[in-house]
Amino acid sequence: MPLSAARTRALPRIPAPLFPGEDTEPAVVDAIDAARRIPGFGNDVDATLAWARDATRDTGAATASVDTVWQLLASTAALDVAAGRILEPNVDAQRILAEAWDDGIAPDLRPLDVDTTSAWGVFAAEGPGVRLAASRTTGWTLTGTKPWCSLAAHLTHALVTAWIDDDTRGLFAIALRSPEVHVHDGPWHARGLSHIVSAPIDLAAAPAVPVGDPGWYLARPGFATGGMGVAATWWGGATGILHALTDAAATDRADQLARVHLGRADAAQWAARTTLADATARSSEGDAIDRAILAARVRTIVADAAETVLHTADHALGPAPLVADDAHARRVADLHLYLRQHHAERDLARLGRDLVRRRAERDETTAGESGW
Repeated sequence: MPLSAARTRALPRIPAPLFPGEDTEPAVVDAIDAARRIPGFGNDVDATLAWARDATRDTGAATASVDTVWQLLASTAALDVAAGRILEPNVDAQRILAEAWDDGIAPDLRPLDVDTTSAWGVFAAEGPGVRLAASRTTGWTLTGTKPWCSLAAHLTHALVTAWIDDDTRGLFAIALRSPEVHVHDGPWHARGLSHIVSAPIDLAAAPAVPVGDPGWYLARPGFATGGMGVAATWWGGATGILHALTDAAATDRADQLARVHLGRADAAQWAARTTLADATARSSEGDAIDRAILAARVRTIVADAAETVLHTADHALGPAPLVADDAHARRVADLHLYLRQHHAERDLARLGRDLVRRRAERDETTAGESGW
């Protein structure tokens, strides 16, 4: 169904360049312009997936600089949060495969019938009571259940983590349309991201291609970068709501309080933007613990900023746009759910754990150097 004139007007502008002092990449601008011409962008999953595949290729996102990739993710989510949610795992999968090649790993994907029309996801979540196990005879196969497999019914391939033994996971590429893979259609009662079903998949000795040695997926520098790419997408989604606050504060009826709300949201978004900009130069520095600390800090700061924008918009705009403006209501609901990929206090606890580990290592090194 074509976009209505009202919906077209509601689409927000491309956000300002994510990184101060740099222009938005022309390829990113072209990709967003192409997205604007797609009827039902973000709602039509298959059309948006096709765009995401083309945008990933045309911007060179698999091997592009981190700032270019985050510009693409943020700009897409500023246009439509669900579209950003669709794009992000496709970009992440392509960057993981490119990183594998750079590390001298050359997974042979030919048995999986991978081609230029393939649409990829990344399924790395775990859940209580389910387990995906990898075994090897003449080749690798996966058996068990993988939870939280977003868009599995629409994708052709995925990178999935599976347990090789009791303590170690490996990363594998699979074909989702293999007869050994059963994709569930729920449960999914979400009001936000309602078309982006994240349901389990069952695998019964499904053929799989290993990508890297056991543990490579978590140890590689790109793991932290990918996690921060999700944060850049959150930031873009919140930027779309910031536009609504700006519009409200610019009306003739706006009072001082409307400008207070705008100022609070803008300051939070600017702090998150500056954090993301700084992180581009640090994303591959240090060891796995350093990168984990950086990613946790970035994701926490950006998630807090996005939640500040959501909370402020509720207070500033009231119920009217939540019931009368389809684009705004969907954006708010989509972003609320998307932000739950950040596990709040649990992620802060992991950050604290890693900070303590890093301090202990430094204390041990210092003691050794002092002769104690």
